[in-house]
Amino acid sequence: MITNNIWRAIGNFFTDYAFIPFDNIRFTESWVIQNIINWIFIIITTVAFLYWMGQLKKFKREGTE
Repeated sequence: MITNNIWRAIGNFFTDYAFIPFDNIRFTESWVIQNIINWIFIIITTVAFLYWMGQLKKFKREGTE
């Protein structure tokens, strides 16, 4: 019973509070505003990938794989 209440509380938090900004963005008319979050994730992923590739290149050059 307690487990059910915990999962229900987590679900209520996300649906009632955490996603309010996304609901506001969803009803805007601008394509750019709606996709800013996607662009942020793309930029973060690209930076992380380039850092990872740089580290792999450094370790390969040193021979400490």
